[in-house]
Amino acid sequence: MSSSQVKWNCSECDYAPSDRRKYCTECHSMLTWACTGSSRSGLYTNYYRHRDNCSFCTPELEEEKQHEMEEKQQQLRALDDKQRPWFEWKRTNASCIQHTGYDVEQVQELYSMCEEPLINYCSHKNYRLTDSAATFYLSPMNMLVVTLWHLKHYHSERYIASELNISQQAVNYLLSTVVDILHSCVYPELISIPANISSSRTPHGPQQYHKLIVDSTFIAIPEPYDSQLRKAYYHAKSSTNYALKVQIACDFHHRIVHVSECYRGSVHDITVLRESGLLEHVNDDVQIIGDKGYIGEEYVVTPRKKPRGRELTDEDKDFNYDINNARAAIENINQRLKTYAILGGVYRGAIDDFHKATKIVQVVCAL
Repeated sequence: MSSSQVKWNCSECDYAPSDRRKYCTECHSMLTWACTGSSRSGLYTNYYRHRDNCSFCTPELEEEKQHEMEEKQQQLRALDDKQRPWFEWKRTNASCIQHTGYDVEQVQELYSMCEEPLINYCSHKNYRLTDSAATFYLSPMNMLVVTLWHLKHYHSERYIASELNISQQAVNYLLSTVVDILHSCVYPELISIPANISSSRTPHGPQQYHKLIVDSTFIAIPEPYDSQLRKAYYHAKSSTNYALKVQIACDFHHRIVHVSECYRGSVHDITVLRESGLLEHVNDDVQIIGDKGYIGEEYVVTPRKKPRGRELTDEDKDFNYDINNARAAIENINQRLKTYAILGGVYRGAIDDFHKATKIVQVVCAL
């Protein structure tokens, strides 16, 4: 590929090739170049330094990069037909669902949402592309499905490395990278509070202005060694008695619309709510339903407590019945999130890396 701005010539035999090359095909001397836009010239070895800094040669550079990217994308996509695990898992929906939790069509739709950054990441790696079915690198699609596999079943990185015949360090890096890509491409696309939520119709619920339902859930962690950390991460409902806590909010269509950051297990639910930013969206027309852990906020509707020494009235019982019926939606969502072993099991990541844990939870919520 050659730019119309650059002319190539052999100073020995005056041969003028139509394309760029290092040596003259006639006398094998090194070719020289001349940029008509900047009036600069030199030997072939100096051309790339000139092109990278010449405004007249920029179109050629961009065109060449685009051409190389398209070739790389075709090569990377070709790997999907040869490489395991995708070439095995996509044969049947049952196999794909077993490993990733999604059928083939859903995986491909998810891939289309983050295809460009996945390919860009792979294109900047030093991939060894061969005609052999066995390769030491994963294609963009395989990076995605392996990450989905990891989130769903939470296999160890050592096990995944042995299954894919790549290093454990490579597995660690690709999982972190793809989670970041999913968080930047998929999470903001699928998780957000609707702009017109105040005017949205509530299909069921005690009042028309009840729009959101909120609850906290936990991720079990191993028992910390330090006594202060054990106090900070204590969570009685966790199977290990220690956990990270996160707050989930959904609407009355059972769609997750907000996910907070992760907190230590001992942090109170009302504190998480106040720091999550969710209260910025509430008013007279947009109110939140929560359990008794959220008592104390103006626009948060909670079950009525039984007065000391007295029983609840029939009206209070009916109100609590409606509130608890509505809260069933968020309880079901929290249970579905636990079907991902990375959230339902004992989290093995660094418990003080709240940024990474938050990304994982938010990505799983989006999925």
